[in-house]
Amino acid sequence: MRVLVTGGSGFIGSHIVDALMERGFDVRVLDVLHPAAHDGPPADQRTDVDVRRVDLRDRDAVIDALGGVDAVCHQASMVGLGVDFGDVEDYVAHNDQGTATLLGAMHAAHVPERVVLASSMVVYGEGRYRCAAHGLVRPGPRDRERLEAGLWEPPCPECGADLTPESVPEDAPADPRNVYAATKLHQEHLCAAFSREHGVPLTVLRYHNVYGPRMPRNTPYAGVASRFRSAYENGMAPSVFEDGGQRRDFVHVQDVAAANVAALTAAEPRDSVCNVASGTPRTVLDMAEALHVVFPDAPPPQVVGGYRPGDVRHVFASTDRAAEIIGFRASVMFEDGMREFAAAPMRFGERSSDQ
Repeated sequence: MRVLVTGGSGFIGSHIVDALMERGFDVRVLDVLHPAAHDGPPADQRTDVDVRRVDLRDRDAVIDALGGVDAVCHQASMVGLGVDFGDVEDYVAHNDQGTATLLGAMHAAHVPERVVLASSMVVYGEGRYRCAAHGLVRPGPRDRERLEAGLWEPPCPECGADLTPESVPEDAPADPRNVYAATKLHQEHLCAAFSREHGVPLTVLRYHNVYGPRMPRNTPYAGVASRFRSAYENGMAPSVFEDGGQRRDFVHVQDVAAANVAALTAAEPRDSVCNVASGTPRTVLDMAEALHVVFPDAPPPQVVGGYRPGDVRHVFASTDRAAEIIGFRASVMFEDGMREFAAAPMRFGERSSDQ
């Protein structure tokens, strides 16, 4: 099987490429090396893979790259909350227009046998909540006055009572609450339209908080695990927003790569949306403290209050569907993964500072 991996030079994409190569697949990579995630070609870029530096909006180059491809694993995307709303055009251009051009090229030139799309838990917005009096409820956008007052938990929209967060299943309503989330949901919709029209099985993998070797750092688009580790390495206490009690599902990048391989090799591929997560929620403060164990000479994490606009309080996953549909369950334990990540090579800015 020849697999085209878009974004295959990136943090997650490069691990998918490694996993596919270990299984004996023929892999072709497209990656624009966007400066938000790369400061040049990665030093660890494989030399035994057909790597093409291509902007997905370049239709002719994408058509050329599709030649002989059996499956497309679409990872290319600008990620994270970015700097501010001024990033909106870049996010839409790369995530939505890039996906549209890729799908248009497949329609015009070569329809693969299956498609796997990297999506994100951000499409859910806030997670799943239950009120003792009103059952399952959907809190609205977080109220700035409550946040300014340090009231972090969303109240029941019916009675204002405290809520109990629960794991989010894939059939939960989508409720994107920032630009990145909106573009990821649009990617899902575009790919679903292509799948329906062409009869191509589509597996959408909604990643939760991915961490591990090759994460980018020294960039506002990097994940929270990357920012915390960089702080410790510089002898500083990482700043933990709110009260640190935000619940997330931290999943190791090797598990994410394994989920993609499982989706690409499923004996009977079928249209599906699957959470890719560990199944064990942790708080943001848990993660900061787990990393601090490896950096005992640095000051401990500092809970500073405050909040990031567009962020949510709790979102963690139900993982049953991924086990049922593609046979995937995460295997890397949280403590083991964090210890490995604390010492693992990272990307972006390292050539000028650490290498």
